[in-house]
Amino acid sequence: MKAFSALFVYSIMLSFLRPSTTHDCITPCQSIRDGETMMSAGGIFKLGFFSPGNSKNRYLGIWYSVSNNDGVVWVANRETPLKNHQGVFKITNKGILVVLDSTNTTIWSSKTSRTAGNTINNVTAQLLDSGNLVVKDGNVSDPKTFLWQSFDYPSDTLLPSMKIGWDLDSGIDRHITSWKSMEDPSQGEFSGYFDHRGLPQLVAMDGDRIKVRLGSWNGLHFTGMPWLIPNPFFTYKFVMNEKETYFQYDVPNNTFFLRYVLNPSGVGEGFKWMDTTKSWEIGITTQADVCENYAHCGVYSTCDINKSPICSCLDGFKPKFPNDWNSANWSGGCLRETPLACNDRDGFQNYKNVKLPNTYFSWFDSNMNLKECEEMCLKNCSCNAYANLDVRNGGSGCLLWLADLVDIVVAQVGGQDIYIRQPASVLNMELPIFDLITISNATHNFARYNKLGEGGFGSVYKGTLLGGQEIAVKRLSKSSGQGFNEFKNEVILIARLQHRNLVKLLGCCIQENEKMLIYEYMHNKSLDSFIFDQTKSKLLDWRMRHNIIGGIARGLLYLHEDSRLRIIHRDLKASNVLLDNNMNPKISDFGLAKTIGGDETEADTKRIVGTYGYMPPEYAGYGQISVKTDVFSFGVLLLEIVSGKKSKEMCNSVQCHNLLGHAWRLWNEDKPKELIDEFLILDDSCTLFEVLRCIHVGLLCVQQSPEDRPNMSSVVLMLSSDNPLPDPRQPGYFTEKALLGEDYSSRNVITCTVLEAR
Repeated sequence: MKAFSALFVYSIMLSFLRPSTTHDCITPCQSIRDGETMMSAGGIFKLGFFSPGNSKNRYLGIWYSVSNNDGVVWVANRETPLKNHQGVFKITNKGILVVLDSTNTTIWSSKTSRTAGNTINNVTAQLLDSGNLVVKDGNVSDPKTFLWQSFDYPSDTLLPSMKIGWDLDSGIDRHITSWKSMEDPSQGEFSGYFDHRGLPQLVAMDGDRIKVRLGSWNGLHFTGMPWLIPNPFFTYKFVMNEKETYFQYDVPNNTFFLRYVLNPSGVGEGFKWMDTTKSWEIGITTQADVCENYAHCGVYSTCDINKSPICSCLDGFKPKFPNDWNSANWSGGCLRETPLACNDRDGFQNYKNVKLPNTYFSWFDSNMNLKECEEMCLKNCSCNAYANLDVRNGGSGCLLWLADLVDIVVAQVGGQDIYIRQPASVLNMELPIFDLITISNATHNFARYNKLGEGGFGSVYKGTLLGGQEIAVKRLSKSSGQGFNEFKNEVILIARLQHRNLVKLLGCCIQENEKMLIYEYMHNKSLDSFIFDQTKSKLLDWRMRHNIIGGIARGLLYLHEDSRLRIIHRDLKASNVLLDNNMNPKISDFGLAKTIGGDETEADTKRIVGTYGYMPPEYAGYGQISVKTDVFSFGVLLLEIVSGKKSKEMCNSVQCHNLLGHAWRLWNEDKPKELIDEFLILDDSCTLFEVLRCIHVGLLCVQQSPEDRPNMSSVVLMLSSDNPLPDPRQPGYFTEKALLGEDYSSRNVITCTVLEAR
């Protein structure tokens, strides 16, 4: 019995001598055995042995302490697993980290990154609160003096403060490599690193083939990662000089835990630890849609996930393999229809809001301006395009493409301008001209039964061409006030506005004092014929209405920021939104539109035109217009779509309100649900959160002060995310009684594209 008691006491003493969790460092006299862990000083990370998934193999790894080795961020012996629980981790007197098996055989060892000098004193291995396992000589804390660090040899995870990139002095190329599977951390098929050729760019590789290209750094973010924008929660750093090139992100003061992982399928995923659920939540992914797949549409083409088909040849290019292209096999790409002249007759076409093409064969200079960049490109017959190197502060630097343009993607947000070289014949392309006889025959001599509507600029007729194509013909009245040359110039200008949410101009007719515009025909007519009709409104479920709202927003964003000119529509309303066969919205009636300079956002006008009920107070009362004028109109239209009610005054037995006043009252009474169209409440596709968020966005758009209203890029982001929204302020009220009581806009259901001169 005494012997048993002594053995028990001895066992207790041993347990105190070898605790399950050690401090944050070990010396050559200490070791970490399987079952024991080392914890960073702040308790953020642990190091120990683990088995991934259902595997029985053992590995030495590092993980966030909150997650109990769920989500390992670094593995030492990736290629040489232990077969039992007898593994030991230690550091030698020479500063080498080793993992030993049960026979004391070294199955993994580190190598010193830097020369330690003639002698090493007090060598230690320390796990930092960053998750970095470092070897130090003495008590030094300067990373430049570390003998070795795990951050130089990442596994599949990029942690805050970790660098990805290369150090030219040491020759270290820091990159991440996927696990082979969730149960096998050995190196998989996929890797993420900086491609050194040309302007450095971040890529995800499948073996030796690019899988996803995240692009080059443009001063704010990588061109393929527009969501990587400055914010109060993260800090980002990109460094490129003669000694090193790297990217690094950080979370100040470790306020929350993040990890970015290249998973075994080759998809990059960003995880955030959620204390409420005690689990990792995916926040971002590198492959949100097929356009993220590298070169999905081949060379000299664009990929736009919002178009159908998603691939389009650049202007002046045609499919290289037409049969494949028509079968949705776009990988062959496109080729020029007309060769470049390689002289000063060549010019450049501006493509806005895109992810820039592959920079593997490019040239760049940070000191040049955009004009010098254009001149440099024109002098080089191999130069196919140019762009700013840095988009900050209006743009600076020069980037030239000296090979085929591949992997151009139309960005949803955060895209960049690129100037693509074109022959003069493409740049001077004019709109097709229809003769008067063709249009007269198509409309049965402008028969009354083909008349779709009329307004101050003329009448609109339905027509059918000989080939069966249905068209809408806008026949301008002789009092429209435009001369021949002005009309022709404006038509050519509008013809270059190409967006899926704008009605497409097919051509024009200028003959015998007639001036006509020919558009694609919209079978479903205008939006107002649906949302304000008790019967037809039931055909628009919430999914359709939400799609219509998003499409109108994207169309306005194109006019305000992405077209060649900054255009203010000035007459956005339900009757000027047309619906195609698939109920996709298309903004029409540009007869009241006004252009402003590329750097301008507002102007004054003595001619106040538009539709009361949709006009903001600063425009209706003082003639001040800006892009925020359209934002206000969009907000009114959004509330109409959600409520099914017109913006005109609504009265009950107690009081009168226009739609804005009614919506504002319900919002302040915490009853916004009462604004929703009764039909939508019963709609299975209706998500109450989405509908209420749309009401919230609508109220933000109609605020009294234009400075308080969001721009359309923010509106598009608000509608497509669940980020917190600011509280709206009081709307800008105005009524028809307060002004003229007349609707001064055209009442037709098709566009009029005569822009008012500045």
